[in-house]
Amino acid sequence: MVPTSLLGGVRQRAGDALFARVAGPDGVAARERIHGTPGPRWFSPGSPVREVHGDASMFVGGLRALLLQALHPAAMAGVAGHSGYRSDPWGRLARTSTFLAVTAFGTADDAQAAVDRVRAIHERVRGTSPEGVRYRASDPHLLRWVHVAEVDSFVAAHRAVGAHPLTPAGYDEYVAQLATVAERLGVVDPPRTEAELAAQLDAYRPELAVSPAARDTIGFLLHQPPVPWTLRVPYAGLTGCAVATLPPWARELVAPGSSPVRRAVARPAGRLVTGLIRWSLARTPDAPEG
Repeated sequence: MVPTSLLGGVRQRAGDALFARVAGPDGVAARERIHGTPGPRWFSPGSPVREVHGDASMFVGGLRALLLQALHPAAMAGVAGHSGYRSDPWGRLARTSTFLAVTAFGTADDAQAAVDRVRAIHERVRGTSPEGVRYRASDPHLLRWVHVAEVDSFVAAHRAVGAHPLTPAGYDEYVAQLATVAERLGVVDPPRTEAELAAQLDAYRPELAVSPAARDTIGFLLHQPPVPWTLRVPYAGLTGCAVATLPPWARELVAPGSSPVRRAVARPAGRLVTGLIRWSLARTPDAPEG
């Protein structure tokens, strides 16, 4: 039998290494500020936003969101031209994960400051892709696409591999809560129920396609990930689950010819990997909240 102290040490080292990758070099300080600063929050403890964003299913949901968002040529042109996802993928991940954490768990003042920073960045991101696609990150139509793709992905992933899936009413409340954040970011008429979310996602379908930039991003995420070879198998478990939970029409664009057998295996594999992540990040009694 493995000694409890040894197992705890393995979990601590694995969790620390994973947290450092996802949250970046300033992750510990940011976590302490987010959870330790007194003051009112946008969302109360136990709220759907906190339940979903505090779960390891976000690893699957984040990958799914990136794959889905890539299908809009204008949104993808902005990402390809300005995000630095290839040159600094972990930096981009850290910035995104910190934003999600601050808005879900941080003080109202810090959450609003994070939103203001993102809006300022969006105002500067504009241009034309090599294929002639014009884009402007502050365009409400594109902002809503990014929001809808994210929310749909976070819901789908949490429902598939979350530790404690919500009720249908709980997911409706989650969508409504994120709508308040979206409006602060400049999104006009964000969905407030799952039914509205599905309708808005479907309305974007005529605009979606696999552009050259999207093909490059999808290949990067699925086949050339910025992870060491020792982590390729668990990473494949996350990406396989992300692809399997996409709507059939989106899955055919992202991974044409994906077999039913592979999809059937992908969900259990995703549950296994997210379970390991959840275990490694579990806080010990004396560990800081985060």
